[in-house]
Amino acid sequence: MTCPSGRLHRLAETGRASLAFTFDGAALTGLEGDTVLTAILLSRPALRQAEFGPEARAGFCLMGACQDCWLWQEQGPRLRACTTPLRAGLRLRSDAGADWPGAPE
Repeated sequence: MTCPSGRLHRLAETGRASLAFTFDGAALTGLEGDTVLTAILLSRPALRQAEFGPEARAGFCLMGACQDCWLWQEQGPRLRACTTPLRAGLRLRSDAGADWPGAPE
């Protein structure tokens, strides 16, 4: 369910342990058992900007079959936000950064 801010709003299962992580330098929290996608969309309306247009991306298939929810860990490896369980201490970013192979210069 979405609220007027455009973000998801948690309706149930609020008693799970809180997990802290960062996304694009911002400190966020999710709950144990959340996927990375769920945890981010509870705080923001989108995961990242589209590569070829002005649209914001927020996941599409929600089962790991498309390419819509790829994010990068600050250490470099990508992950699929919709199928990756949230872990405390994850440091994520919405873009590859200049050090990623093939990134625009």
